[in-house]
Amino acid sequence: MLPVMTSKLLLTIVILIPTLRVRAGQQTALPIQDGQVIPLWLGPAPGTLGTQDSDIPAITAFLPRTMAANTPAVIVCPGGGYVSLASNHEGRQAASYLNSLGIAAFVLRSRLGPRYHHPIELGDAQRAIRMLRAHASEWRIDPARIGIMGFSAGGHLAMSASTLFDAGDPSAPDPIDRVGSRPDFTVLGYAVISMTESWTHQGSKNNLLGANPDPELARKLSGELAVTKQTPPAFLFHTNADRTVPAENSVYYYLALRKAGVPAEMHIFENGPHGVGLGECRPRTIRVVETACELASRTRRCEITETALRVFIFTFARAARLFVL
Repeated sequence: MLPVMTSKLLLTIVILIPTLRVRAGQQTALPIQDGQVIPLWLGPAPGTLGTQDSDIPAITAFLPRTMAANTPAVIVCPGGGYVSLASNHEGRQAASYLNSLGIAAFVLRSRLGPRYHHPIELGDAQRAIRMLRAHASEWRIDPARIGIMGFSAGGHLAMSASTLFDAGDPSAPDPIDRVGSRPDFTVLGYAVISMTESWTHQGSKNNLLGANPDPELARKLSGELAVTKQTPPAFLFHTNADRTVPAENSVYYYLALRKAGVPAEMHIFENGPHGVGLGECRPRTIRVVETACELASRTRRCEITETALRVFIFTFARAARLFVL
């Protein structure tokens, strides 16, 4: 009797093993991997001028430990004046923090000036948004929670993608081009906004548009003039002490959003140089408010490794609660 029961048990196990393997495969098989660099086009990108890495726009995937279905995602645009990319403190580090909140992050490597000018950079950002949305189901991304975040000139790129978007071309031969490029929310850190005012960042403007740009094009790429009621909700932060990209950039964009009735939140911290990223920089550079009590008493913290990191955690956790989680 025992040999018969053993045979039946073995037969049952043999039958179940393929089923268990299939189920396991369904739960673990993800077509993208953490750290994977994904070119935005399979062939040469539109308008490409070469074959170097700098001529090949791409996104690098940074994934949370668990990629459940409908995970929110953010495209991260590092700054660098449209001539370089601060992909560490304004790319990878931001992505890692977003991962800790359960958000998938994709750091954008866009093409740069002065080799490339508008609309190449904007086209790269739009393509990144379309790619995530087109692959949302297989990459386990929520197609309705795809945001864009940018720092400094990368903030200008994120803002431009948030004000200059389309619904896609249903007749396009490339299925990625058939989906919309509007981000669902925007997070801007000390962003370049205006291309026309005295407080614009002239270096970013020159690298993006050239030395003598068309005034109408400069106006089109000035966020404070481009907001409509269709512009996605935004979260902005800046420092009052920023002399490279003055806080007027964030302030005027916020006011334009407010006028258009677009949900927005802005935080201006008193101290801190341009390019703080996560805030791990020189001591005594940022004033942080941790609680309403500290806001009232205007308590100053001097340890930057604690202070500025708390700024970043406060601001981005707040943004995540507002628009993502």
